[in-house]
Amino acid sequence: MTDQLPAHLELTPSPGAVVGPGEFVIAATHLNHGHIYGMTERLLDAGATLRWVYDPDPAKVEAFRERFPDVRVARSEAEVLDDDEVRLVAGAAITSERCDLGVRVMEAGKDYFTDKAPLTTLDQLAVAREAVARTGRKYAVYYSERINVEAAVLTGQLIEQGAIGCVLQFVGLGPHRLGDPTARPDWFFVKEQYGGILCDIGSHNFEQMLHYTGATDAEVVSSSIANYHHPEHPELDDFGDAHAVMDNGASGYCRVDWFTPDGLSTWGDGRTFILGTDGYIEMRKYVDVAAEAKPGHVFLVDGRGEHHIRAEGTVGHPYFGRLITDCLERTETAMAQEHAFKAAELSVRAQNQARVLQSQAGRA
Repeated sequence: MTDQLPAHLELTPSPGAVVGPGEFVIAATHLNHGHIYGMTERLLDAGATLRWVYDPDPAKVEAFRERFPDVRVARSEAEVLDDDEVRLVAGAAITSERCDLGVRVMEAGKDYFTDKAPLTTLDQLAVAREAVARTGRKYAVYYSERINVEAAVLTGQLIEQGAIGCVLQFVGLGPHRLGDPTARPDWFFVKEQYGGILCDIGSHNFEQMLHYTGATDAEVVSSSIANYHHPEHPELDDFGDAHAVMDNGASGYCRVDWFTPDGLSTWGDGRTFILGTDGYIEMRKYVDVAAEAKPGHVFLVDGRGEHHIRAEGTVGHPYFGRLITDCLERTETAMAQEHAFKAAELSVRAQNQARVLQSQAGRA
């Protein structure tokens, strides 16, 4: 096994900042999910200037200011939306409220960057699509498990260079740690608000299915959900899986759950397997279990041998600079709008049609 990138392949590092101070002003609002920190930090890394923060909860605002002490505190959402210099608003609202927030942002003439899942119903999807068409603004989505993970970025570059030939199948495993349920907000356990497990954390994998297979659409062939072990929270899906067939003939499977054991050194052993005609790739995004606690492992097997590539510090996170450029130039280099919406659509369809699995005696 070689412990480096094969000589016939090459990586393209992120260019870093794409604008100077004050050239691209952003705001952060509705801080209901911790992803808002990663969203903001990566935009700042790409050169954005953070001006405003707003949330009706002062405690959330103060926590945000500890990370970003120079930000101004807005007295209302309207104060953010009325600032003509703000070009993009990043938000991590309660999942069921993200679409309405996006419409308000876009109607104010600004681009919108929301945490995943970007919405929870097909009706909301129709509203979001109409608002994008009407306003000409962007409804960008933070599918962090691809765009904010160097192993995932590196894997995309390898596939684009033909490292494994034509992609035939994507398998994504997305376990998460529930942690102390009492530390979770109430909305986390209300299905109407969080959308269900396939809509929520499953959206990461549907986005990756489309991206790595090069598909533009897919059919959800089967899906299932369960509450196997949390009867005290009857609306929580603690398990979900789905099988989809892409419009180009590739297939995809994902499994998501809330069963990461306390003994794991990180929040989830996220793994991805991508099969191609000329090889395959495995990503161990966050940990190499019982071997190396560091994240960012990519394993490539091709006609030349077995390769273990450490991704951290190689390619960076180019999505964020591209998003800024897209907002300025009205292009689609970071992620096509329809791609972002299609991933959300498949997630909601999988959730809506999922078979509810019943716990067998003794399993729960």
